[in-house]
Amino acid sequence: MPSSETELADARAKMIAKRFGGASAATGGKGAARRKKKAASRSSSAQSDVKLSAALKKLGATNIPAIEEVNLFKEDGKVIHFVNPKVQASIQANTYIVSGPSDTKPLQELLPSIVSQLGMDNISQLQNAMAAQGGAGAGGMPGMGMPGVPEEEDDDDVPDLVDGNFEEVSEA
Repeated sequence: MPSSETELADARAKMIAKRFGGASAATGGKGAARRKKKAASRSSSAQSDVKLSAALKKLGATNIPAIEEVNLFKEDGKVIHFVNPKVQASIQANTYIVSGPSDTKPLQELLPSIVSQLGMDNISQLQNAMAAQGGAGAGGMPGMGMPGVPEEEDDDDVPDLVDGNFEEVSEA
C-alpha cells in the first residue's frame, strides 16, 4: 500500500495547490488566506480635508451658491482667479472660505471683464503698469477714451480753464 499513500499525498498536494494557488498549507488560521499587503491608510490630504471641514462646521460656515468667479488681488499686481469656486461664509467670525481650482494671472490678462471689480489701489497699479508699457489714454489707460476718436481730440467738450471769476466768463 505504499503506492496508494504516495498517490494520496500527491492528490492532496494537487488539491491544496488548486485551492490556495500553489501556496503551502501555512497560509493562516482557520482556512483564511493571509493578507499579502498592508492596507493603505488615508492620505494626509484626505485627513486635512476632514479636519478642515470639521473646523468649518464649528465656525458655522454656510455655502453661498451661484458664484461664478472670485478674484483676489495681490499687491504685486497679480490676481488669483477662481472660476466656479465653492464659497462658504461665517459672518459671525468674519471669515470667507473660497475653494476650488485657481490660476494666478497678471492683472492685464483679465482686464476687460475685471474693471468693475477694481479698487483705487488696483486702478493706480494698472495706470502705472500701462504707463510703463508706453500706452497713454484717458487716465493712463489706452483705449479708455471715446471709441473711434484719436486720443488728442476727445477733450473738445471740456472747456479750457480760465483765470479769475467763472461767472464773468460764462456771461460773456
